[in-house]
Amino acid sequence: VQLQASGGGLVQDGGSLGLSCAVSGSIFSIGTMGWYRQAPGKEREFIAAVTWDNKSYYSDSVKGRFTSLRDGTRNSVYLQMNGLQAEDSGVYYCGAGESFRDGMLHWGKGTLVTVSS
Repeated sequence: VQLQASGGGLVQDGGSLGLSCAVSGSIFSIGTMGWYRQAPGKEREFIAAVTWDNKSYYSDSVKGRFTSLRDGTRNSVYLQMNGLQAEDSGVYYCGAGESFRDGMLHWGKGTLVTVSS
């Protein structure tokens, strides 16, 4: 399973940004894809996930501001981030797994998001 994330960049406080992640390879076992974030000096934390039956999960820190959508025809997920704040800065990683409960088994390279205040 290969994951390719894109869309990171620099955005001003309060702005919006979208991230995309495409999955390829042996995807028959994939049941969920998610986004995790790692800020400098901190551990990687869960941000959002969407299952193949279109259930979405969000961390409290982004609920109401971020939306994760799945594009079934392209085997990809999209993370729309609105109302970005400085604390949203970090490297965003896309992951894929069999189920949300079991967590991510495969990871793509991260994409950097920087929110300037």
